[in-house]
Amino acid sequence: MADFDPDRDEVIARARDAEVVAIITIGSDLKGSEGAVRLAREYDFIYAAVGIHPHDAKDYTSDTAEKLRQWSGEKKVVALGETGLDYHYDHSPRDIQREVFERQLALALELNLPVIVHSREAKADTLNILSESGISRGVLHCFSGDMEMAERVMAMGLYVSFAGPVTFKNAKRLQEIAACIPDEYLLIETDAPYLSPAPMRGKRNEPSFLLHTARKLAELRDVGVGDIARITTLNAGRLFGIGGASPEGKIAYKIRDSLYLNITNRCTNACTFCIRFHSDYVKGHNLRLDHEPGIEELKKAIGDPSAYKEVVFCGYGEPLMRLDLVKALARWIKDNGGRVRINTNGQGNLMHGRNILPELQGIVDAISISLDAQDEKTYQTICRPFLKDAYKGVLSFIREAVKYIPDVTVTVVDAPGVDVEMCKKIAKELNVRFRLRQYNLVG
Repeated sequence: MADFDPDRDEVIARARDAEVVAIITIGSDLKGSEGAVRLAREYDFIYAAVGIHPHDAKDYTSDTAEKLRQWSGEKKVVALGETGLDYHYDHSPRDIQREVFERQLALALELNLPVIVHSREAKADTLNILSESGISRGVLHCFSGDMEMAERVMAMGLYVSFAGPVTFKNAKRLQEIAACIPDEYLLIETDAPYLSPAPMRGKRNEPSFLLHTARKLAELRDVGVGDIARITTLNAGRLFGIGGASPEGKIAYKIRDSLYLNITNRCTNACTFCIRFHSDYVKGHNLRLDHEPGIEELKKAIGDPSAYKEVVFCGYGEPLMRLDLVKALARWIKDNGGRVRINTNGQGNLMHGRNILPELQGIVDAISISLDAQDEKTYQTICRPFLKDAYKGVLSFIREAVKYIPDVTVTVVDAPGVDVEMCKKIAKELNVRFRLRQYNLVG
């Protein structure tokens, strides 16, 4: 855009200095699309999207479509857009906006490219056109809709991207939405040169300002800025086909100031809400193991246990399936100044045919036990256990845990069919703490 003509190279250099690893520069008209392609050719970490913004839909012709098709043949053109609907300014008639939006979505399908969608004050038409188009790869950019809109586009397979407005003081509704979008659908952007984030409001926006938006998202989602960076970099790579190969499965991964240990992918449940059935990733960490790690491998991955608030046995499986390793490693963590927590489905005694909790006394500081249902029938439906009498076993495990572990919490996912209030009552009767986990939000 012309806003960057005086200092474009300096802006790009500042983005690199801010550790921006990739930029997708977006075309919104023919001149902008051509410039985006030119920049992508010039810089190794810049990619391009080509498209016609709804403001310019009135100028869209068959020649326009042909130019977009031609540019899309370039290796570093990774999306079609920005396209969509804008009923706030109506710079193009609405019927023409809708027609051109439909034509660009069809072109994206033809070219096998994801779409970058603009929607302002046009929720119903945007959703109707997207749902009828067959599009399943793309992003609602600079999201300004409501939670229903976010849920519907995610159901189509589209991502939701947040820009500077999420940092504004009066953006409470947008911040509430940004706090609960599942990790696997989250993206982040600038919309430069517009919509500079606080505290840069009033200045021309640029890629290096992205850090301010990342900080706000981290605050809203109760994670670190590094977590937001890793999650959104992974998602952008997956959507736009940029970046390297998927990382190897991690056996130790940091979220906030805790270290989590992924010691097995095996479990005695097949919970309907479990993320391992539809993704390899939690908070941008690949947790799909190609082997079960040994104790020395885990010690090396942990390093200094005292460097973390706590070391948590968790991961993509049930850690107590590897009880001997858990006991030996927990003892080593404690001997080296660390704090130990275990996240478990509460079937440890059933698995091993004995009360294992006395064996954890003194080496485990806290235990989180997944209750996940108010009765056996609901548990069978939601958690789909492989072991007989699993729900009774979980309740028994909780009763025993309070005798040996200083800090016991039961957790429940607010999945359909779960009576949260009844689960709270059960926790109170068992004299343990209660924590509600949000459905489809992991880590």
